[in-house]
Amino acid sequence: MSDAAQTTPQGQEGQDPSALLPDISVQHQQKTADYATVLGIVFALGFIAVAILIGQSNANFFNVPSVLIVLLGTIAATSISYTPSELAKAWSVIGKTVVRPTFDHSALARTLLDLAVVARKNGLLAITKYESELRKNPDLHFIMQMVVDGYSAEDIKRLVSQETDALLERHKRSASITRRASEVAPAMGLIGTLVGLVQMLADLENPEAIGPAMAVALLTTFYGAILGTIIMAPLSIKLEKYSYEQALSKTMIMTAAISIAAQENPRRLEMLLNAELPPSERITYFE
Repeated sequence: MSDAAQTTPQGQEGQDPSALLPDISVQHQQKTADYATVLGIVFALGFIAVAILIGQSNANFFNVPSVLIVLLGTIAATSISYTPSELAKAWSVIGKTVVRPTFDHSALARTLLDLAVVARKNGLLAITKYESELRKNPDLHFIMQMVVDGYSAEDIKRLVSQETDALLERHKRSASITRRASEVAPAMGLIGTLVGLVQMLADLENPEAIGPAMAVALLTTFYGAILGTIIMAPLSIKLEKYSYEQALSKTMIMTAAISIAAQENPRRLEMLLNAELPPSERITYFE
């Protein structure tokens, strides 16, 4: 059993009851670099660059007009499908795929069970003694404050569920923007290729220019495939994963808050939390 769950003698004469409460530690939601995202993009682009460098060719793989068609064209075409406010919010969410908060769901589950045990033994107001710790996790502090303020289990479930649904919808929209860009980028590459082919066919009287012109035309397809497949599509998947982790954290806190507000046995809460956690992250709190 966790140390926080051990029984503490109560009612000893001359002692402050709050001093008998166990220590509970809440982890800060620290932001850390997602090296999988950064290194994945770097290595993917690096492998392509190495393949180009060791190839037996003098071809030039950089062309400014092709880059402009693919990059600016993708941004413009994607923007058509969304409002300016949605695009502005998406950039901040996309940034979290590179630097994002860390989620330790197992540690959170133990903290929630610690709070449940304290509330069970000492009453709901005992949770206020840990306010400074709870502030380390804004969601935990906000939801537990509702418990202390006397919100019913039904009210907590309704309010937190609405907030979680709104969070998922915002992240879904942001992920859809990157997914849309991953679809548009190859198409813009094809458009650039068609533009280059038209220009090449218009200059057929100069056979020596056909080869270089064809190479430049194909570069836009090359750039579009890189932007869509290597960058945008993986970012949309990473956004969905980040959204799931944050929603799971809020759901776990909501489950604990409902259980505490209903004054249920913490052993039942342990089963409920483990039911929400992946098998590899489940905990054993009570022996």
